[in-house]
Amino acid sequence: MKKLYIVKNSRDFEKIIKTGRFIKNKCYVVYYIKNNLPYNRYGISVGKKIGNAVERNKYKRRLRTIIDNSKKDYVNTKDYIIILREHAKQKDYQSLETEFKSLLNNIKN
Repeated sequence: MKKLYIVKNSRDFEKIIKTGRFIKNKCYVVYYIKNNLPYNRYGISVGKKIGNAVERNKYKRRLRTIIDNSKKDYVNTKDYIIILREHAKQKDYQSLETEFKSLLNNIKN
């Protein structure tokens, strides 16, 4: 994922979480808000309940790959904050990907 498509600033994270809408399932909580850019931006958060730093980074890499694979399907100029829940530890990559795609399909434009 290019740096252009990443939400890194903590003020942006706070703004999206406080003023944006959200949708969730057992593995993810996705906050989203409309942006004024011609592309989507993504922020990823994985809590300490998932595991140590090695495990958290593994799940972040998986999530970035899922986002890269499905980025073309969801061009709607929004900022997304994706929070991984503890239930995601029990899922394999394929089920994480299908749950993420089904969650983004439920977001209305």
